[in-house]
Amino acid sequence: MYKYLDKINSPEDLKKLNIDELKFLCEEIRDFLINTISQTGGHLASNLGVVELTVAIHYVYDSPKDKLIWDVGHQSYIHKILTGRKDLINTIRKTDGLSGFIKRSESSHDVFEAGHSSTSISAALGIARARDLAGEHYDIAAIIGDGALTGGMALEALNEGGKRKSKMTVILNENEMSISENVGAISNHLNKLRTNKSYYKFKEKLENLLSKIPGIGNKIIKLIRKIKEGLKTTIVNGGMFFEELGYRYIGPVDGHDVESIVQVLKKIKEIDNPVLLHVCTVKGKGYKLAEENPDLYHGVGNFDVAKGQSINTKKITFSSVFGNKLTSIAEKNKNVVAITAAMKDGTGLNEFAAKYPERFFDVGIAEQHGVTLAAGMASNGLVPVFAVYSTFLQRAYDQIIHDVAMQNLHVVFGIDRAGIVGKDGETHQGVFDTSFLTNIPNITVFTPGDYQELEKVLEYSINNMNSPVAVRYPRGSVKDSLECDYKNFNPFENEVLKEGKDLTIVTHGRMTQEALKAANRAEKDGVNCEVIYMRCIKPLDLSFIIKSSNKTGHLLIIDESLEDTSIKDRISVKIYKENKNINIDYLTLPNKFIEHGTVEDILDRYQLSEKGIYEKIMSLK
Repeated sequence: MYKYLDKINSPEDLKKLNIDELKFLCEEIRDFLINTISQTGGHLASNLGVVELTVAIHYVYDSPKDKLIWDVGHQSYIHKILTGRKDLINTIRKTDGLSGFIKRSESSHDVFEAGHSSTSISAALGIARARDLAGEHYDIAAIIGDGALTGGMALEALNEGGKRKSKMTVILNENEMSISENVGAISNHLNKLRTNKSYYKFKEKLENLLSKIPGIGNKIIKLIRKIKEGLKTTIVNGGMFFEELGYRYIGPVDGHDVESIVQVLKKIKEIDNPVLLHVCTVKGKGYKLAEENPDLYHGVGNFDVAKGQSINTKKITFSSVFGNKLTSIAEKNKNVVAITAAMKDGTGLNEFAAKYPERFFDVGIAEQHGVTLAAGMASNGLVPVFAVYSTFLQRAYDQIIHDVAMQNLHVVFGIDRAGIVGKDGETHQGVFDTSFLTNIPNITVFTPGDYQELEKVLEYSINNMNSPVAVRYPRGSVKDSLECDYKNFNPFENEVLKEGKDLTIVTHGRMTQEALKAANRAEKDGVNCEVIYMRCIKPLDLSFIIKSSNKTGHLLIIDESLEDTSIKDRISVKIYKENKNINIDYLTLPNKFIEHGTVEDILDRYQLSEKGIYEKIMSLK
């Protein structure tokens, strides 16, 4: 099917091609990627933008001997294609298929796992230090995007990384900068000089010679340096920042000119100090619709290549309900502000941002800053709502404790993607927030089970509370309504959704719907379950649970969290103190990092679907 790509099963195969053949290979990879991802879904725009860059990297470096560290990892599809996984790309992000991110268990070419951003430079530095202490010799490159470079961790690593002069390369992929012909031509000329060993030898000899001139030698050197640095600052637009940190800055280089990248990388390999290569690419390159709408084509489901429209019907989701309700609340409550960390679209804040731009704050990839920013706002009379994915909130745990909860400030956390998120896998599953939030004093944690519940508890959290509160909700949609009683709505009280006499089921969030369906199914088989919905898991309301458990004598706790950190233990201890004769069982996720797959497959695998809960009920009768 493909003249060149069909022959590539390893980086060694890639190195057999000449430069002109590499250009044709890049075209084939792009075509293969578009057609495959249109069928499987996945990260499209970011991968289309790094085709030439990835090909050049594997053409020059000797992976896996040389270590390639990919930041975030969602742009690693071409890396996977070139390292023996081409025939498995059609399984990417599917249950038991290839991971959508770097995965050490998949290949020796996957050196360091990622999923969260801004980690690559720190990891590369650590690998470099270990190499140097062992007296080994190989190259190390960290590939990081301009978005990830805004993360504090990346800047911390850059700041520390230039001090010891370890040989490593940071490849900065900037996909928001266009390269004009004039800048490109001057830049190419400078790069030829700056990557040439003879240039550096001449530079050193000239400075040594000038320094020996009595009285004025050092002044001349300083003057030459000032002129040179000023010119570089003007032309390179920011490169001096990296040089001040101790990196030899090279760029910008056209990230879609595979020949130029290969030539630059070959020269960089000869440099024994830290280097930062600045490459400019276009997200979605080669697929017009993705180039014009890179955000829309960042993560895609199945789509029609010719039309570019999604095959999947767009549904109402928890994220969209959250965003719409927040916008509605903000219309009446002028103190409400919204914060997100580079996730405006994903968290459903598009409408809020458009309607109230002066009250919307996107802090970039900076969750720590986002939380403390919210704390500062709350301390001065605003009601900040920080919309953030559960997995990314982990990065700001200290700020939640120290800056929000300890001061008992009214910050509302809209925790999206709580529980199993599916295809993004281990790095993105939202299975830790219930444990780390419920252990913090002063904070309230709501876990709504349907859209109306989400709207109710969000409005209450903003308008009726004056302390920290978290509202956690899953990714995607729900089909049914819990049909709760709202006549005397109290978000802190549990609600009995189904009465029964044989078994008490206690659960919260998305699991409530699965538990209800399982209980209704079990009733047809003669087992009558009482289902109690916990819309709030901190503080715990035990009144209904104790009363029901005493009646049935058997309690089943269902929690979409890890076994060892589940709320089951907090409930069990308190129930046991009340009545030691109650039999207590539970369904949770196992105590491990949960793999990728569809949400339905993962819940079914660990007995947290209707089917699994039904089977558990019947085993207890």
